[in-house]
Amino acid sequence: MVRIFALCLAAFVTTAQADEAAPAPELPRPLRDADFRPVNETEAALGQLLFYDKVISGNRNIACASCHHPRFGTGDGLALSLGEGGIGLGPDRVADPNNMPEQRVPRNAQPLFNLGAREMVHLFHDGRIEVDPARPSGLRTPLESEMPAGFDTILAAQTMFPAISPDEMAGHYGENEISVAVRKGDLTGPDGAWALIARRVSSIPAYLQMFAAADPEIAAGRPISFADVSNAIAAFMEVEWRSDDSPFDRHLSGETPLSGDALAGLSLFYGKAGCSECHSGPLLTDHQFHAAGAPQLGPGKGARFERHARDEGRMEVTGRAADAYRFRTPPLRNVAITGPWGHAGAHDDLAAFIADHAAPRNAPWPQDAVLPALPGADDFAVRDDDAERAMVLGSVARPDVTLTAGDVALLVAFLNTATGDSAKAGRLGIPQSVPSGLPVDR
Repeated sequence: MVRIFALCLAAFVTTAQADEAAPAPELPRPLRDADFRPVNETEAALGQLLFYDKVISGNRNIACASCHHPRFGTGDGLALSLGEGGIGLGPDRVADPNNMPEQRVPRNAQPLFNLGAREMVHLFHDGRIEVDPARPSGLRTPLESEMPAGFDTILAAQTMFPAISPDEMAGHYGENEISVAVRKGDLTGPDGAWALIARRVSSIPAYLQMFAAADPEIAAGRPISFADVSNAIAAFMEVEWRSDDSPFDRHLSGETPLSGDALAGLSLFYGKAGCSECHSGPLLTDHQFHAAGAPQLGPGKGARFERHARDEGRMEVTGRAADAYRFRTPPLRNVAITGPWGHAGAHDDLAAFIADHAAPRNAPWPQDAVLPALPGADDFAVRDDDAERAMVLGSVARPDVTLTAGDVALLVAFLNTATGDSAKAGRLGIPQSVPSGLPVDR
């Protein structure tokens, strides 16, 4: 036993000496106020109420917070969300037997941290909304030339799409006037889905008063548009979940250097593990799209008439075969509290995800996931199909990196330091009530 201890100690000392001799990694600069857009505080306070108000969903039963809740790291703790047809919050959410979901939401609910940063130019897992100065709206979206004006930021534009998704917020066909408009393809018309949502909000006196206080044009008589609703929600998210007060931030600024396992994990992250090749910059993302071989589960992202369950990622946006199975590099700020991980949320353990992500070709695909029961759902169709699984793994270009259990533990220790002090609770918090009078998910 003494000899084994001596050998372990010698190995530790040798490793420590090697680490001391290694050059210091090149780290990103600290985040600064200039990295974030300025926010109208009155508009943000209005957006806080709208974010938690279920009035903007077709059946008045789902809020933005239903799938992006601070209790679950601004997600919902599920691999794939149950939007319309779900009841309950977070991992306790289940299918409503009296209003069964048509399918699960096809991708994991993404966290909302630092979406007000100026460098955020792509949103959604596949980047289907992106900044494009060449377009009249300044944005490229699935609506192309029909994209309405009035959205202040890319984040504001992003908020309008869950509201018209039948699986997320709009509801099933025929259930309400918004879902009917969506199924007819009427989104932007005077009686389209977005106009109907704006009228709902406008019909509530407290909201009308708050919008008038936040916008002189509305105070002068201009009707509230859905863009106004989206701008307010985006302003709230930018204030609430700006995250630049973590131990990692204090290390970057020289205020309080990291030490121990966290410092060793930082050296791995920016060294031999190669994590920083994609997770670079102040937000720990290169904002690019990579095929990483993450397991696919759930209904996939094809059209409703397609029978496969695959999700081809960025290729769905660009149409380029080279983009198959590529997904946006997620920022890693607060990653320790935003699980499950992966575009389909297949991993609910961060250490396991790191190990499998580093060497996906030999990694076993998870046999289960945090998924509420949904009768008829074939959640593991791709996992159980050798050809489908081979296409996912065949798209991976990066060589595998084998990490020891010790390496993974050090990386987890470092990633924990990227959790901001105010990240979990936010700044404005959950309102006690909302102007519609509908219940607030707490």
